[in-house]
Amino acid sequence: MEYAFLGWPDGEEGPRLRLDYRAFAYAGKFVTSSTGVAVVRDRTDPLALDVDEDEPPQIGDPTVVAAVAFNEDRTDPETLWLRYVTVRGDRRGEGIGPHLVAFVCERARERGYARCRIAVNNVFSYEALSKVGFAYTGRETGLAEVVLDRELRVEGEVDADTYQRGLDVFRARDCTEEERAFLATREDAGPPERVDAPEGE
Repeated sequence: MEYAFLGWPDGEEGPRLRLDYRAFAYAGKFVTSSTGVAVVRDRTDPLALDVDEDEPPQIGDPTVVAAVAFNEDRTDPETLWLRYVTVRGDRRGEGIGPHLVAFVCERARERGYARCRIAVNNVFSYEALSKVGFAYTGRETGLAEVVLDRELRVEGEVDADTYQRGLDVFRARDCTEEERAFLATREDAGPPERVDAPEGE
């Protein structure tokens, strides 16, 4: 798999990416301007066998299996907000999302950002971001999203208490049966093992 930036959120027009709304959650968010975009491409995917190896990602590119949109915080230029992370429906559960986020965090650090932040609305996203070193901040958005933060200039570990406090937010909500079952497996557990940032362009 290849990890690549399509562009940073510089200027008025950021990169745009058209994703199939039937296969990707938040697909419409990637055609807006003023956000940066990074993707994961898999040229070995059965849907991508006819795509030229040297061709950059195109609108509806079948090699794209995951994408993340991000922008600088309006009030803190040292913070990069990850706005939308999406993995193609048939490729979820492979760990692609956490590796893509780790890739973006490393590039953000190299670019001079001090932290990355994201808001998530379900326990599975919370767990995936915990694998990248994101920790619960104690804050929620008005949309009932849990705000997570990762410092980029130091290699801090998420402690078990902070991890469990974030899970407790989801435990207090009306959850699906699948979410309840997952939360039961994480009772008294520490954060998941951290994933490393993959190489990329």
